[in-house]
Amino acid sequence: MIQPLSIVWDFNPVFFRIGSLDIRYYGLMWALAILIGAKFFDNFCKREGLPQKVSESIFIYGTLATILGARLGHCLFYDTMEYLSKPWTIITGFRDGGMASHGAAIGLLIGLWLFSRKNRLPYIWSLDRIMIPVGIGGAIVRLGNLFNSEIFGQATTLPWGFEFVRSAKWVHEFAPAAVHPTQIYEALCYLLTFGVLCWLYYKKDTARRRPGILFGIGLIGTFLTRFFIEFIKTEQEPFELGWTLDMGQWLSIPFVILGVWMVWRGLRRPVSAEAATVVATSSARKPASKPTASVASAPKQTFKNRKR
Repeated sequence: MIQPLSIVWDFNPVFFRIGSLDIRYYGLMWALAILIGAKFFDNFCKREGLPQKVSESIFIYGTLATILGARLGHCLFYDTMEYLSKPWTIITGFRDGGMASHGAAIGLLIGLWLFSRKNRLPYIWSLDRIMIPVGIGGAIVRLGNLFNSEIFGQATTLPWGFEFVRSAKWVHEFAPAAVHPTQIYEALCYLLTFGVLCWLYYKKDTARRRPGILFGIGLIGTFLTRFFIEFIKTEQEPFELGWTLDMGQWLSIPFVILGVWMVWRGLRRPVSAEAATVVATSSARKPASKPTASVASAPKQTFKNRKR
């Protein structure tokens, strides 16, 4: 019998070790995603004429909210009773793993609301722009899951199937069969979403012309991807066995519905005359790297009128 082609994945998840402390690629991927997000927000602020302190504050609000949300989301959604009986392990067990993307999304929404209030910016302004780094950040975090040999799919005979030889789950349940590298599938879909959002923001000025559409498309691209790929994933927790839809899919549905509503709402609203004029003028003569006067002036006016 001919053994199907597959990829033997024997990647060491530890980047380096200091005594008993392991620095893993997964943690580095999270750090890289956060830094890239901060860099994008810095670019948005410069492009739209906002003060430097705005981009500095997003790092604080966005980072803390995302990490806390991801951790609490895992504890609440995937192992509720364990953490209710031993609540201190929410903190002490942090290094043992357990970060939920849905929890990160909820935490980020709260953090952005606080960030918007702090800087007197419309909430939708922050939501539209955050989805761009979320796309690339989600792809990077999924690569971290790949390095950890976790969150993979069901058995497959496709030539790009992976043998996760460092995973106890793969060894006990699937060996020697290859499985779907669902981490890569998700990462590629997130990259596609990232590319579409960049095109809409930098080339079409959609964030200013039709607020809410970028946020909606980002939610659909992220969570609809998650919903469908979950069908070929292995269950993350034993309690999901026998479910028609797993926990990840149930948690994705509200985000997809919200995304569709945001796109519908954004398309219904007419493009403002000022935004249309700016787009026409900028496409004719404005360098892409410099904001127009009207793009920069609206946010600046918000800060000028702010009472301290």
